[in-house]
Amino acid sequence: MPSTAPLDLADFDAVWHADELGAAHEAGVCATGFAALDAVLPGGGWPVGAMTEILHAGPETFAWPLLLPALGAAVQARRRPVLAVGAPHPPFGPALAAQGLPPAQLLWVRSAAAASRLWACEQALRCADVAAVLAWLPQARPADLRRLQLVAAQHDALLWVFRPLAVAGHAAPARLRMRVEAAGAHQETLALHILKRRGPPLEQPLELPAAPRLAALLGAPRLRRPDAAPVPASVPMPAPVPAPKRQATVVRLAIPGVVARPAARRRDAEPRTVTGTAGGPHALAGTAVATA
Repeated sequence: MPSTAPLDLADFDAVWHADELGAAHEAGVCATGFAALDAVLPGGGWPVGAMTEILHAGPETFAWPLLLPALGAAVQARRRPVLAVGAPHPPFGPALAAQGLPPAQLLWVRSAAAASRLWACEQALRCADVAAVLAWLPQARPADLRRLQLVAAQHDALLWVFRPLAVAGHAAPARLRMRVEAAGAHQETLALHILKRRGPPLEQPLELPAAPRLAALLGAPRLRRPDAAPVPASVPMPAPVPAPKRQATVVRLAIPGVVARPAARRRDAEPRTVTGTAGGPHALAGTAVATA
């Protein structure tokens, strides 16, 4: 007869207990640059080879104050650029450089179409020449997010996806999910609410320094371009539309007056549009970038 004796789970090292913080994913983690945040994340950092979803209530995402320490370390370690897909405002190069991220190592992909953003994001994840991907995808459907999660896992990629707070009640494939908002009388801190992690719920929000002046510089309204209008915080989910061809414009940032390498194009030249198909070369193959 089969034994009915209870199992002692303590004898199984591979069994994860839900009341304990999970271990790092197989691909490892990337330190956040904040000791307090590392202490509450599985493995002690941002997951590599998995999606991290960050929810925000307004057009300000607080992406740069939160992610700059990790992005600077990723660029230094991998010697590859960071790709920002659909950022709501043009990033401000000098402020990025002051925080350890060389502007020449940041590629800004401008596209208003949801399908184009998803396509560019997927191609970047598949590209070995990209250190990390930041994507603003307010209109992405659950199937789109699952696809990006799978691609990130296949290529051990660093991926952060920014979504409106309105989707907080929707199911998400992200391994790590959090809500970020400004806190303090002068918005001097960031309040992080961990919504999903491999571990017990975090009852109290975690507060981190927000560097409000840095956030203001990086998203200054006076730096907005006519074709870079901020994405609304909440938008209706669109029905899938066939789009055999994707278009996105890739812009390499640089500090005015500083030339990193000889450019074949004039400073005032418009960036070229990158086109491709889902089955063709990745989005960055043979692309031309213009100095902003």
